[in-house]
Amino acid sequence: MSDFKTDIKSYEFNHTMIRVKDPKASLEFYQDILGMKLITSMDNEDGKFTLYFLAYVNTDDQATLEAKSKDDRRAYAFSRPGVLELTHNWGSENDPKVNYANGNEDPGRGFGHTAIIVDNIEEACKRFESFGDKVKWVKRQSDGKMKNIAFIADPDGYWIEVLNRAFA
Repeated sequence: MSDFKTDIKSYEFNHTMIRVKDPKASLEFYQDILGMKLITSMDNEDGKFTLYFLAYVNTDDQATLEAKSKDDRRAYAFSRPGVLELTHNWGSENDPKVNYANGNEDPGRGFGHTAIIVDNIEEACKRFESFGDKVKWVKRQSDGKMKNIAFIADPDGYWIEVLNRAFA
């Protein structure tokens, strides 16, 4: 293995991609409801799709990012962990036949969920409740035996697990 000039200790998880039908609804959900920030987006004219890269960004980074060029924001998206890529194939929002598998139902079981950590799960769930029909509940914190987690779904039905930040 010493023939490779790479150090696996430097590897980090960068992003995961999910397809979305309506980017307006998805961006509203991930930004306004979950509090993520849009880092950058990229249009691909030939492929007729747009990529949106979102992440949790601290206030200092957000101010710095807003002053950066599109190339700098793209470099930032591909150099940090914890990025969510939303892929929108143009026209899908108007096609009633388009329905993406969320991984938790047939057909298409496999992918399960993404997860976010919050400072106070009870208050976060109350906040999500305040959005009414914009937040689809898969599992409320009070449901079932596992009272320390909740699950909500985005506009395309992808599950997001909500759990308290674990303090060491």
